[in-house]
Amino acid sequence: MGQNHVGILLNSSMYRGIPRRKTGQESLANYEEAARRYGLTPCFLRLGDMDLKQNKCIVYIYDGRDYVKTLLPIPSVIHNRALYTDPAARKKIQALSLQGKKIFNVNNRYGKDYVHDLLWGDPTLRVYLPETASASWASLQEMMVRHQDLILKPVRGSVGQGIMRLVLRENYWEIQFPTSKRKEAGSAVRLRKEEPPPWLRRLLQRVPYLLQERIPLAEFNHRPIDLRVTVQRGLDGRWGVTGLFAKAAPPGSFISNVAKGGGAYPAPELLAEALPPHLVPVILSHVEALALAIARRLSSCLPLLGDLGLDIGLTPNGHPYFIECNGRDQRYGFRKAEMNETWKETYRQPMAFARYLLEQSSSFHPGKF
Repeated sequence: MGQNHVGILLNSSMYRGIPRRKTGQESLANYEEAARRYGLTPCFLRLGDMDLKQNKCIVYIYDGRDYVKTLLPIPSVIHNRALYTDPAARKKIQALSLQGKKIFNVNNRYGKDYVHDLLWGDPTLRVYLPETASASWASLQEMMVRHQDLILKPVRGSVGQGIMRLVLRENYWEIQFPTSKRKEAGSAVRLRKEEPPPWLRRLLQRVPYLLQERIPLAEFNHRPIDLRVTVQRGLDGRWGVTGLFAKAAPPGSFISNVAKGGGAYPAPELLAEALPPHLVPVILSHVEALALAIARRLSSCLPLLGDLGLDIGLTPNGHPYFIECNGRDQRYGFRKAEMNETWKETYRQPMAFARYLLEQSSSFHPGKF
């Protein structure tokens, strides 16, 4: 195989949908267009179809009409868009890396506590981080003394799953959590004697949670808003901000995730409604600089990152705070915000980075998993 193939690693469920073009929020057409721009041919593959001893894999390649299965050497550059948690899969990915395969975003699901600790290690970023602790009954009691509004989130959760809010009312604490139905406000449970209910105690013992002070967020029509910033490496191997959009929580909810019914909007227009309009350009410039600093810090500590989605909150006076990092950025928010060209660009930059990695192959040194 020549130096024009790039692998797109998918989970089995998405991979099986390729012949029918049923790949969820992943756009095969965008990958094809982006790869052509950089002289590449995308081949879609899954981990179970790779034979490391023979250096062969079964991939889907578009022949101009249909996606057909083809046996090829394992691509030397692979963009990981799959989530693998079992030890056998992680060991196989590590073996691929040790063989010299360049897999960027090799691990795209780092724990929120781990990411926070890495960022806290950079003193210049600490002013952008909410107070954070591993959730336990003891840490909960301590944080309830210092703060009146807290967020509980699973260390390894995504798209808003499992997030709860603990807020002090006039004379009692209340736990809020969203319903499983999209576009509906959540429910609330009043705490008795400022103690968590038994189900919450059991949950914290069973599932690792992160506890954070909730930063007061700017609001649009009484709906909390934050920003999704897509930061990617491109043709020169350097980090750049591909684009950003604003997210607004559904009415009555505190979660802005698009997958949970949050709205997606072009950031300048929405922020001009929530913040002093003349400050919006400066605030957005600050956010982009922060996003780049976060990406550089993480990529200095983690192996071969190239594609990140960062959630950045804004206080009512426009100060940015880091919320969380997504190693498998759900790019469709740009499409929902009617930012179609930026949506396509989020596919182009990873393909540009793949071209960069192919050209830098002689200087590549496999990193740790």
